[in-house]
Amino acid sequence: MFFSSVSKNQTISKTTIDKISICDILKTNTSKVIQKFESQIPSKFQQYSDLYAAYLHTIDDVYGTCYISEKEFFDNLNLDQGMLKSIQEYSKVVTDTFLGQIDLYAKYRQELFQKQISSLKVFDSVMHTMMGSYAKTLSQFNKVVNLSNMNSK
Repeated sequence: MFFSSVSKNQTISKTTIDKISICDILKTNTSKVIQKFESQIPSKFQQYSDLYAAYLHTIDDVYGTCYISEKEFFDNLNLDQGMLKSIQEYSKVVTDTFLGQIDLYAKYRQELFQKQISSLKVFDSVMHTMMGSYAKTLSQFNKVVNLSNMNSK
């Protein structure tokens, strides 16, 4: 609050009083929290990406060690090459199916994200309309209260 200069013989008079708005308080603090979350998005994505890459690398390494096991164990079994070719063909079909499912899931997630964004835009529009109506209602209410106060004087 701002007060005028005061000497010992003067009374204190308020020259300006800053009004505090509930909406300003909520908006300011909510914006601070949102900005903090937003500032952490790049590091969160990087952490997830690093973890996922390490996971995939580990899985790839597990199958890489298969060659060592194959040389030490499977070569001694003298497995039929025809059977191994059948396993290879089956594995290719399963892999191709899985790759197709990954693409379908990525498309599904993209569509889901678009629907979520669209829903948020609709919600935002509805909220703006509601707040506009709310402001008009408060304005009308204030006019009625002010008229009532003027008539009671």
